Amino acid sequence: ADNLSEALKKLKITSTDSTADSLEGCLDCLLQALAQNNMETSEKIQKSGVLQVFASLLTPQSSCTAKVANIIAEVARNEFMRNPCVDAGLIPPLVQLLNCKDQEVLLQTGRALGNICYDSHEGRNAVDHAGGAHIVVDHLRSLCSKTDPASEKLLTVFCGMLMNYSNENDTLQSQLINMGVIPTLVKLLGIHCQNAALTEMCLVAFGNLAELESSKEQFAYTNIAEELVKLFKKQIEHDKKEMIFEVLAPLAENDVIKLQLVEAGLVECLLEIVQKTVDSDKEDDIAELKTASDLMVLLLLGDESMQKLFEGGKGSVFQRVLSWIPSNSHQLQLAGALAIANFARNDGNCIHMVDNGIVQKLMDLLDRHVEDGNVTVQHAALSALRNLAIPVVNKAKMLSAGVAEAVLKFLRSEMPPVQFKLLGTLRMLIDAQAEAAEQLGKNIKLVERLVEWCEAKDHAGVMGESNRLLSALIRHSKSKDVIRTIVQSGGIKHLVTMATSEHVIMQNEALVALALIAALELVTAEKDLENAQLVQILHRLLSDDRSAPEIKYNSMVLICALIGSEPLQKEVQSMAFLEVVSKLRSHENKTVAQQASLTEQRLAVES
Repeated sequence: ADNLSEALKKLKITSTDSTADSLEGCLDCLLQALAQNNMETSEKIQKSGVLQVFASLLTPQSSCTAKVANIIAEVARNEFMRNPCVDAGLIPPLVQLLNCKDQEVLLQTGRALGNICYDSHEGRNAVDHAGGAHIVVDHLRSLCSKTDPASEKLLTVFCGMLMNYSNENDTLQSQLINMGVIPTLVKLLGIHCQNAALTEMCLVAFGNLAELESSKEQFAYTNIAEELVKLFKKQIEHDKKEMIFEVLAPLAENDVIKLQLVEAGLVECLLEIVQKTVDSDKEDDIAELKTASDLMVLLLLGDESMQKLFEGGKGSVFQRVLSWIPSNSHQLQLAGALAIANFARNDGNCIHMVDNGIVQKLMDLLDRHVEDGNVTVQHAALSALRNLAIPVVNKAKMLSAGVAEAVLKFLRSEMPPVQFKLLGTLRMLIDAQAEAAEQLGKNIKLVERLVEWCEAKDHAGVMGESNRLLSALIRHSKSKDVIRTIVQSGGIKHLVTMATSEHVIMQNEALVALALIAALELVTAEKDLENAQLVQILHRLLSDDRSAPEIKYNSMVLICALIGSEPLQKEVQSMAFLEVVSKLRSHENKTVAQQASLTEQRLAVES
């Protein structure tokens, strides 16, 4: 400790005019003390005011420069020393040293700047201000192809410095991307894949940059996919695989890179991991199984990559993913169902899958999760069924396979995501299927649950889908029994409210359903329609210039049907509809104008 105090004193006095030898001795003493107790020594250095002295010692000509930079790198390992280093004016001279040729000076300077930037807003700003990043990126470019140990060490330090400089800072990450650092780093990874430390630094740097959208476009122009898959195949340790996964996941969000990864053979690696880890209960294996199967699902989100792996339903990847569905692992059941939902994104695939028995597999899976089931698996399996039900030719096949009954088992679910998918699946299934729509529309339990969910104000999605399904049951069945069931369950007011939705498609569905109610069961529904103030709402829709042509048309059709009811006709007469309708005779849309003339005639006759 005495030696240290002595050295600090001496440094302050002699820094300006000392001989190199006496300085060397003082600096060695500091390095020794830092090696023994970094934190305590750093505190003493800060208190002594020597940091300011260091700024004048950081000159390219001095033989002590590397040692001074080394001391700065060591003290900056402590969080409390980073701002003092900035305040002492050390960043500009350190950045200047990045231009020198001496490898040891470059190495220690890179370390010093990297440590000062670590988690320090002030440090990063100062380096940015002094233009440090640009010089380091140029060094990476010029050293990139050198494979001697000294160059590789320097490359590792410079990669680390850029990583600390830009970590979790979008502005600085964008700056590095604009400097073209990505192609350089990808090249580095390819050339130095044998060097574990450098490879690791590259991966962390990629993970850092890959979150930014602009980086993905740049990555797509490199052979990153090929390099990462090559590197992945060599890994045995869980941690190393995990590091590569952390880069792959954000990159795989880009559709171009998805396809590149598929072409580079990533899928085969993922399937192999799944096979190796599926029966293991080791924590690392469970984590790897999850990551690999999640990534597999992500690759299937790209249209091209998905179609390539589907291979007309004959692809080995598609077949392997199918085998996940009956597995005992919830994670694989989930990934399998999500993968099917992703394959089911065009009619051709959906038709092929339904013809090849996928529906039964998904229904069996749902059956395993009815009582206290896994919500994410329920949600995924329902998503897959909903997508499969989109092509017209699949609907009848799926209905006769018992899909509606399988889905109805989840009516009791209290989980909004499951409710949402259940409603969507039923709505897809009954589209233009009159018999099924009638059967479901007479199911009082279903209709009562729909009416309850129409009031789920906290869950707009569930509320919207419940309204749409209520309307669909009437529109596709055109059945008096269905209408009576809905009236009995208190559903009319929700259909009237739906006519005021901000979505034109929902308004339209509501108006068509209400017109069918008025045509088929007006007496039964009359009281509810009156209480829900339907006539006032229609007046508002017709008067509003912003209403879409089809809304105006269907509102007039509905008015014509409503005047068959005495109390509703009185309301229509009391609200000056004739005036609003006659204006619409000159509407630019011909169909609206024609309907306005017809409606005007009807209203005139009735009055």
